[in-house]
Amino acid sequence: MAHADELTLPTTEIQGSAAAGEAASEGYQGRASSTTTKLGLTDKQTPQAVTTLTREQLDDFKTNDVRQALRSAPSVTVEQIETDRTYFTSRGFDISNFQFDGMGMPFVSGSLVGGLDMAEYEQVDILHGANGLMSGAGNPSATVNFVRKRPTDTFQAKVQNDAGSWDNRRLSVDVSGPLTPTGNVRGRFIYAHDKGNSWMDRYSHETNIAAGLLAIDLSEADTLTLGLSQHNSDANGSSWGNLALGDANGPLHYSGRSASIGQPWTYWNLHTQRAFAELKHDFGNGWNATLNVSGVTEYQDTNMLYVAGVDTGDASLFAAHTTSKAHELLGEAKVSGPFTLLGREHELTVGSSYGYTHQRAREYDASGGNYYSAPYADVLSGNLAKPAFDFTNDADSVNYNDTQKSLFAGARFSLMDDLHWIAGARMLSADGSGDNYGAAHDTRVHGKVTPYTGLVYDLTPQWSVYGSWTRIFDVQYKLDANNAILPPLEGKSMEVGIEGALLDERLNVTAALFKTEQQNVAQYAGFDNGHSVYDALDYKSRGIELQASGEALPGLNLLGGYTYVHIEDEDGARARRYVPTHTFRGMASYRLPGLPQAKVGARMSWQSAVENQTTAYIHQSAYALVDLMADYDIDSHWSAGLNFNNITDRKYLLSLYDNANTASYGAPRNVTASLTWKY
Repeated sequence: MAHADELTLPTTEIQGSAAAGEAASEGYQGRASSTTTKLGLTDKQTPQAVTTLTREQLDDFKTNDVRQALRSAPSVTVEQIETDRTYFTSRGFDISNFQFDGMGMPFVSGSLVGGLDMAEYEQVDILHGANGLMSGAGNPSATVNFVRKRPTDTFQAKVQNDAGSWDNRRLSVDVSGPLTPTGNVRGRFIYAHDKGNSWMDRYSHETNIAAGLLAIDLSEADTLTLGLSQHNSDANGSSWGNLALGDANGPLHYSGRSASIGQPWTYWNLHTQRAFAELKHDFGNGWNATLNVSGVTEYQDTNMLYVAGVDTGDASLFAAHTTSKAHELLGEAKVSGPFTLLGREHELTVGSSYGYTHQRAREYDASGGNYYSAPYADVLSGNLAKPAFDFTNDADSVNYNDTQKSLFAGARFSLMDDLHWIAGARMLSADGSGDNYGAAHDTRVHGKVTPYTGLVYDLTPQWSVYGSWTRIFDVQYKLDANNAILPPLEGKSMEVGIEGALLDERLNVTAALFKTEQQNVAQYAGFDNGHSVYDALDYKSRGIELQASGEALPGLNLLGGYTYVHIEDEDGARARRYVPTHTFRGMASYRLPGLPQAKVGARMSWQSAVENQTTAYIHQSAYALVDLMADYDIDSHWSAGLNFNNITDRKYLLSLYDNANTASYGAPRNVTASLTWKY
C-alpha cells in the first residue's frame, strides 16, 4: 500500500547564479537580485511587493535553515507538518516554486523534503503574488529566490562556531578571493557541519555541506562561473505524519512538548549533488546575454512510521522503507538590453528555458502492505519494534519523467518620464510520462501562454504607485478519486499598491492590496486505492500587506510586515482555515551609540488563531514568539554572540496544514552561543 503523498521524492533544487556585479544588500534593506524578476527591475520598479532577507539578518539571528529564515519573512507561513517535510504558504496558498539565482522547477509534491541550509546563499528574495512571466508556473502566493554567494575580488574569510541547547553544534567556514595575480580567476569555498539533538524525543540530525565556486574572466566581455556542491542531510527518529490530536472520544492531550511518534529505527536521509555553469557575455551598449546549465542528483533513503489514527489506546500504523533517486537538468538562455522607440528608451528581455526531471523510487512495506495495530503508548515511548519490510509490488514504485520548455519575453516601456509599463508573456509546454505509485503520470500541455502586465507611476522621487495583473497556470500531478491527474491550476491575480524609498533611500516601505481567483486547487480528500486522492476546488482570496525594511534611525535596522488574508470557497464560505487571517513578522537590531562594539536585537512572530477545517476542537490559539540577540565585537577579527529563542517559552503547535488532525509542538525556550573570526 503506497503512500504516494505521505512519502514522495523531495524537491530537487536547481542551482543557477545571480547577476555578477550587482550591489549587495546592506543591513536590513533589501536590494532584490535582478534574477528575481528576470527583467532586472529594482524593488521600486516592480509592480508587486518584494521582501529580501539579507545576509546580516540571517547572521544576526543565527538563521541557518530555510524554515527558520522564512518564518521571519512577512506574508510567509511555514507549515512544518513533519520533522523533515514542510509546506510554505503566502497570501493563503502554497508556495510551489523555489528558485536558485532565478532558475528552478516546481516542487515535486508541493513540499520541501528535509531542510535547506543557508550557508551557500547571500540573501533570499520573496516576490509576493503570482509570477506568470518570471517563473512561468505557480499559484498566486509567492516566488522564493535564493541568491548564491559569489567569488569576491578581494580576499575574505569567516569561521564561525556555534553551540546551543540540546547539544546542537555548528561549524561553518567561508573563504573567498582571487586565485591569480590579476584577479581574472576567483574562487570561493563554503563548508558547514551542523549536528545535534532536539526537544523532540529521539530526534537528531546531522548536516554536512561543501561547495566550491570558480569565476573566470575569459575576456573583458565574457565571464564563466562554475559551481559544485554536496549537501548531506541525515535525520534519526524522524516522523511521518505527527501526533494524533484526537480520537473517537475527542481531543488527545500530551503532557510535554517532547512527545513524538519517531522511533529509534526511523530515519530520513537525503544526499544531494549539484553542479552549475553560467556564461555571461557583454555586447556593449547595455546589452548582455546569459547562458545557464545546471544539474542535480539526489538520493533518498528512509525508514518511516505513520500513525493513521488512535482508538481506545491503540494506534493504526503503517511503516515503510523507501529508496529513491532523482536526476534533474535545467538550462536557460536570456538576452536583455535597452532599445529606443518613439524617442524614448525602453528595456527588453527575451529567452527560453528547458527543464527535465527523472524520478525513480521503490517502497517496501511492513505487514503485507497493510495497516497494523499497536498500543499508542508504545509508539510515544519509542518501544515499538521495527517491523520487517518485506512487501512490495508494482504499485510501490515510481518511475517517471517530466519535461518543461518555455519561451518568454518581457519589456519595460517608458511611456512618460514618470510612467512605466511592464508587459510580457511566457509560453509553456509540459510533458510527463511513466508511473507514480501505480497511477499513470501522463500529462501533455503545449503552447499555454501566461500573460503579465503592470504599471508603475512615480508620484515623487520617493513614492510610486503600481498595479499588476497576471494569469495563473500550473501543471498538477496529484490524483483524484478516479485515479486521474487533476486538471491544471488556473486563475488570475491582481495587485495594487504604493512603494516608498525614504530617509535618503535608506528605508523602503510598501502597502499592497491583492485579489486572486483560482480554479482546480488541489484539496486533500482522503486515502483510496493505495494513494492519497484530491478534489479540485475553486477559491477566491483578498488581502492587505504592509511592510518596511531598512535603517529607520542611525544604527537601527528593521524588517517588519503585517498581512491580512481572507479566503472563500465557491459557495462564499470561509476556507483554508489553517491559514492565519492576520500575521505580523518583525525583527530589529540596534548598534549602541555609546558602545559601538555591541549590537542588540529582537525578533517577533505573531499570528491569529487557526483551526482544522472539519474538526472544531482541533485548533491553535493566537500566539507570539519572541527572540532576542546580542553580539559584541571583541576586536577587528573576533566577535561573540548570544541568541535566545522563544524567550517567553510559549507552547504552540507547528502546523494544522491542510485539515490535518495531527501536529507536533514547536521548540521551547532555547539558547545559542557563537564565536566568530573574520578577515
